[in-house]
Amino acid sequence: MPEKAVVTLRYGPYMNCSGVVQHRLSRLEGLRAVLAFDGHSVVLEEIPHLNAVELIVNGETIFQCNIKELEFGGDGLLDPLCEDARQAVLRAY
Repeated sequence: MPEKAVVTLRYGPYMNCSGVVQHRLSRLEGLRAVLAFDGHSVVLEEIPHLNAVELIVNGETIFQCNIKELEFGGDGLLDPLCEDARQAVLRAY
């Protein structure tokens, strides 16, 4: 895989603890940090699907998860889903 891939990170809205449903980036911070640390460019794209996260490389969806399963904030190093996503990007080519 090239050192610097363009990864499209598509994410949907989710309900926070106050009951408001909207698109938020706070649960994506760790995932974005892990991908950026590897040298990838991350393009954010909002989608209407509730609780969805999708990683797309070269037009193919290579990873999906529930946004509420990602750790809130942080650098993503201790989040197993961030490591799974990182490995999926490495295997994408």
